[in-house]
Amino acid sequence: MRPAGAVQTVRVTATIPERVDLIGRFVRLTPLTEADLDELYDAIGSPDVFAGGYGGGPVGLPADAAAFREFARDYYHWGEHGIAYAIRLEGGSDAGRIVGTSTLGDFEPVNEAAHLGWTAYDPRVWGTVVNPEAKLLLLSTAFDRGFGRVKLQADALNQRSRAAILRLGATFEGVLRRVMPKPDGTWRDTAVYSVLAEEWPEVRAGLEERIAAWGDEPVVLAAP
Repeated sequence: MRPAGAVQTVRVTATIPERVDLIGRFVRLTPLTEADLDELYDAIGSPDVFAGGYGGGPVGLPADAAAFREFARDYYHWGEHGIAYAIRLEGGSDAGRIVGTSTLGDFEPVNEAAHLGWTAYDPRVWGTVVNPEAKLLLLSTAFDRGFGRVKLQADALNQRSRAAILRLGATFEGVLRRVMPKPDGTWRDTAVYSVLAEEWPEVRAGLEERIAAWGDEPVVLAAP
């Protein structure tokens, strides 16, 4: 029995990832910098991306690249609380092009918890191997560093994102109601999902199967 008044030592096994490139067969994730923002705006600054609730929904869509830079400085993780990534294509004629962004953030090493979110893609890569491989790289990074729970979430109205999260193999936990105000004056409800460490081998196998099914051809952007 622990003596009264004794301080319990908590053993922390999770460690925050380093800010390094994550490299796959079809995508490379590089820590996001301000120099990337104009190209990122070209990729995701469209009504189709913001329609589902990203960045606060349609009203939150920045009007131009300058407005997007201002939006990005507050929206993405630049400090110690997370790592925002630019998602770039690997191989093919569009190698190096930014086609989206995602973040590992809200790190809680003591609770072995992290959050994978702030994800958006150029509509031209929707339905390709880009998202499965990006998620494989990000989830692998979290679980390889000892995190036991990775949260994913989406605006409850964003059916595209919610379906994509379920397809990854994440478990639906519920809806948090009236979480934050949106630019249009309404309030966001947030659908919350998670992947636990003990579920990760099965989730990883499913992602690897989807990536293998794509074949060997690199992702090439169609004309806008």
